[in-house]
Amino acid sequence: MRLLTHAALTGSALLLLAGCSDDAPPSRTEDPGAPAIEDPGLEHVHGLGIDPADDQLYAASHFGVFRISDDGSFTRVADRWQDTMAFTVAGPHRFLASGHPDLREQDLPPHLGLIESTDGAETWTSVSLSGDADFHALDVSGSRLYGYDSVGQRLLASSDRRTWDLVSQGPLLDIAADPSDADRVLAITGAGDLVAHQVAGGESVVAGAPALVMIDWPEPDLLVGVTGSGAVYRSRDAGRSWEQTTAPPGRPQAHDVTSGRWYVATDGGIFVSRDDGETWDLVVRTAG
Repeated sequence: MRLLTHAALTGSALLLLAGCSDDAPPSRTEDPGAPAIEDPGLEHVHGLGIDPADDQLYAASHFGVFRISDDGSFTRVADRWQDTMAFTVAGPHRFLASGHPDLREQDLPPHLGLIESTDGAETWTSVSLSGDADFHALDVSGSRLYGYDSVGQRLLASSDRRTWDLVSQGPLLDIAADPSDADRVLAITGAGDLVAHQVAGGESVVAGAPALVMIDWPEPDLLVGVTGSGAVYRSRDAGRSWEQTTAPPGRPQAHDVTSGRWYVATDGGIFVSRDDGETWDLVVRTAG
């Protein structure tokens, strides 16, 4: 098994940590006299998720949330251009997210905090921490929601999605909640360490883990991670040992793992594997 050095991780980690700007994304203007802004399309994917209601793939991007069809076509949902940073599917048609508003929504703060959609990203409602938090990662286990707030560099946990408890402090790249223990979450630190946290307190480094920048924990016996260079690893024993699989082309931006399908978005497109990372097929080309 080939491990990346921490030196190799540093450049990729900095790119991911800098992936969000405080500048709002460009949006179309409703002023007919103003020059039109070219639609960049599906570009810079921040998150992926499958809606269990209809098995539909969604991609949250710098320029809105897109619905991806099996034929490779895509549609920006509700013509909303918000910069959707963190994104996770919490149930049928129910999404949780964070980010920055469309410029047409001038009554909203620059940091959206936690927002929720119950209609497949057609509309969004503010839930908590509006104006205070910019989540770059969200994950759910049971009734527990975890979020990494990049503004305060805080790993937070909530059981009602309105009040939050501090789990740890410091820069993180990604998080993954334990599907069999809602009180446990894995976090990738800015230094590239994989650390297990307990809500009640206590943490421990997962020794021997690759230098990951993204991680997902879809099943109790399956962890899947991606390195800054795009290498994909899987663990069948909660991170005690890792096996490298093949990798889709391009630099990684986001990933999502479900039973039978693994998705990775890179600067070249969104790819799917139906054989646990052994081979990858292009779903849709992206603009970068």
